[in-house]
Amino acid sequence: MTTITDEFMRQMISKTRNYCVVILKAGPKKNEEGAEKIIWEHGRRNFALRADGVLSIVCPISDGSNVAGVGIFNADVEEVTKIMDEDPAVKAGVLIYEIHACRSFPGSCLPE
Repeated sequence: MTTITDEFMRQMISKTRNYCVVILKAGPKKNEEGAEKIIWEHGRRNFALRADGVLSIVCPISDGSNVAGVGIFNADVEEVTKIMDEDPAVKAGVLIYEIHACRSFPGSCLPE
């Protein structure tokens, strides 16, 4: 494992900035007729938000738990709340969400 010095940690921490993590969970109408079509449109919207640089990381979760996905937004809590409140799956009650303010390193990404 790589050795990390205190100096390196201080330098890296000073470069962090604010983001928001959204945790999506199954909503009360997740099993209702038409939910799959709504989720499809939710996904289309996620692609648009990603293309616009607002939704940096999108992670659908299909492990059988109540958690449906995680997203990291390049926006503040107020803006992300507005975005999520307009999500078609949230509006339809198919998904519910939690927002958590966080900090991370600009340019972080998933490995290819």
